[in-house]
Amino acid sequence: MSSFADVDWADVGQACLDTLAMLGGSFVLTIVFGLMLGIALFLTSPGQVWANRSVNLALSLVVNILRSVPFIILLIVMLPVTVALVGTSLGVAGAIPPLVVGAAPFFARLVETALREVDRNTVEAVQAIGATTRDLVFRALLPEALPGLIAAATVTAIALVSFTAMAGVVGAGGLGDLAIRFGYQRFQTDVMIVTVALLLVLVQLLQMLGDRLVRLVTRR
Repeated sequence: MSSFADVDWADVGQACLDTLAMLGGSFVLTIVFGLMLGIALFLTSPGQVWANRSVNLALSLVVNILRSVPFIILLIVMLPVTVALVGTSLGVAGAIPPLVVGAAPFFARLVETALREVDRNTVEAVQAIGATTRDLVFRALLPEALPGLIAAATVTAIALVSFTAMAGVVGAGGLGDLAIRFGYQRFQTDVMIVTVALLLVLVQLLQMLGDRLVRLVTRR
C-alpha cells in the first residue's frame, strides 16, 4: 500500500477527467435552472412584485420535495427519465440529469436567501423610477446580491462534488466509481486513499476560488 501498487494512474487520470466533466456540465445547468427558480421563488413571495401565494407555495413544495430526497435514491428513481433524456443512464452523460435535479433546488433556496438580503431601500428606489421587473432583477437584485450568489454557487459546486462521487454507485464513472469498484469492492485501500485525497483537493480548490471571487466583488 505504501507504494500504491494497486493504483492504475491512467485510470485515476480518466476518473479525474470524468469527475470534472460531470461537475462542469451539471454545475452550469444547475446555476441556470437554480437561478431562475430562486428568482421566481423570491418574486412570488409576499410583498414582492409578482406576489402570488399559490404559485409560491407550489414552487416551494417542488423545491422541498426534491431537496428532501436522498441523492442516492434520486439517482435510482431517475434512471428511466435519464435514459429518455440522454439515451443512457451510464457514464458522464447519464449522471448529469440527476445531478442537476438534485442540486438545482438546493441552489434555488440559496439564491432566494441571497435576494432577500438585498437592501429593501434599493429595491424600492428602483421601483420608484418605474423600472420593469427585468430591470429590477438584472440592475438591482442580482448585482447587489452578487457576493451572496457567488458564495451560494461555491457551496453548490462542493455539494456537486459529493454527488458525483455517489453517482459512481450507478456506473457514472469518475473518482466515486473508482473508489467503489476498486477501493471498496476489491479492498484496494491505496486506491481509496488516492481518490479521497483528490476529491479533498478539488473541494479545497473550489472553496478557495469561491472565496477569492467573493472578496473581489464585495464592496468595501
